[in-house]
Amino acid sequence: MTQEAGYTKYFPVSWEELHRNGRALAWRLMEKAPFKGIVAVTRGGLVPAAIVARELDIRHIETICILAYRDDKTVGEVNVIKPLDLEDGGEGWLIVDDLVDSGITARHVRQMLPNAHFASIYGKPKGLEQVDTFITEVSQDTWILFPWDQAPTFVKPIVEETRSQSE
Repeated sequence: MTQEAGYTKYFPVSWEELHRNGRALAWRLMEKAPFKGIVAVTRGGLVPAAIVARELDIRHIETICILAYRDDKTVGEVNVIKPLDLEDGGEGWLIVDDLVDSGITARHVRQMLPNAHFASIYGKPKGLEQVDTFITEVSQDTWILFPWDQAPTFVKPIVEETRSQSE
């Protein structure tokens, strides 16, 4: 079943901002280290996982490949493309994702690795109970535009967007 996610705002993130927040996440995770390795949740967690791995000097990186959101910002059935089974339910491992949104993807990952520490750069209210550490909270109705999803282009001033929506 596919459903609209209800996004009305956009929050563009630059490469520099993502890198800065990835390093901030690593700083927060320092007190929990050392970790046996990192599990990157693909695809969004790949870049943050690389940043955290560098900053914490972690060389063992695994992936969980999972799909819930579609390109058109709708939520569909969760499709686990590549699961991961670590001994002790992932005890001592760090899961990294770019964002915890509704918590749907995170719940599936948590079921596979219930004892791992789950970290994300961004978190939304509906998904925050699934994540142990995050950097920035964003409202539920906001679609985060990650650097790999955007290109430079002209945008109208906010006041013009507001006027055209109210007409």
